[in-house]
Amino acid sequence: MTNPRSCAAVLALSCMLALLLCLPALAGHGDAAAPRQAIVLAAFGTSYPDALKSILNVRTRVEKAYPGVPVRLAFTSNIIRKIWQERRVDTGWIKANPGIPADVLGVKTPLATIADLQDQGYRDIAVQSLHVFAGEEFENLKALMFGLESIHTVKAKSAPFNALRLGRPALGMPGDVYPYTEDIAAAVATFKADADTARTMGAALLYMGHGNDFYSTGIYAEFQAQMNKAYNIPVFAGCVEGYPSFDDALAGLKASGVTKVLLKPLMVVAGDHAANDMAGDEDDAWKVMLTKAGFTVTTELAGLGSNDAWADLYVQHLKDAIGQSHLVR
Repeated sequence: MTNPRSCAAVLALSCMLALLLCLPALAGHGDAAAPRQAIVLAAFGTSYPDALKSILNVRTRVEKAYPGVPVRLAFTSNIIRKIWQERRVDTGWIKANPGIPADVLGVKTPLATIADLQDQGYRDIAVQSLHVFAGEEFENLKALMFGLESIHTVKAKSAPFNALRLGRPALGMPGDVYPYTEDIAAAVATFKADADTARTMGAALLYMGHGNDFYSTGIYAEFQAQMNKAYNIPVFAGCVEGYPSFDDALAGLKASGVTKVLLKPLMVVAGDHAANDMAGDEDDAWKVMLTKAGFTVTTELAGLGSNDAWADLYVQHLKDAIGQSHLVR
């Protein structure tokens, strides 16, 4: 004869197991589940396959800091994205260049990347700028983020995002939340190996930054001043566009009395500008112009992102952003 108490116990256990199995499904449809998190790394981008390693190194550092959180790449340059889109359907190019990550071949804008993540159920998204300073590209990215944050729905649960965050560039941004002079100091600390090498060579350090021809680039001059103070060797920074220019840097080099120059890019990737405008063989390349001016020039083609210490600046800025309760202007 069946024991009624045993039957009741089995029934109760079965109900409990069924309820536990249903909990994940219920969490997916209700409001109690925590929003899914994702990270987007927004870089200007590069068309040089070898230069990709700098961006991919930053991604690796971010993934290490946030295990289990998906990290997506986005390029802000329309020209660079178009190049990769064309390569994606060029089977010959892909065969000749094995190992290119699929998400680079299919790289999208920050907006499209965020939209894809939102469509996949991610409502808590942090975007980390991989730009050097808060110039045109970062301002455009910031405008995008504030535009998305301004979306308000009739019901809060229908809002496309639970939280949006934006991490500042390596050299910081204006404002009193994160003093940019402290960000410059943190960046300067990542260049100790460069300073040691230049000192051993008896050379001055010259960095080529991208800059901007209509947006203030005075932060490069501030970076230069902090570098000189920190390492007590001649350090100069010039921009492809904006101030300080190559001519400004050249004047400083001549006044310093040095005869040797260690020339490096102040860019996240060592792409087109570094390979051609800086270290190329054309008459207007910085290496050529410096040589004609009487300097012995040593060039190093390494993007800043390949330096773990520089990459970790972005990791820290991402952590700062995620820790905020709102987007920081």
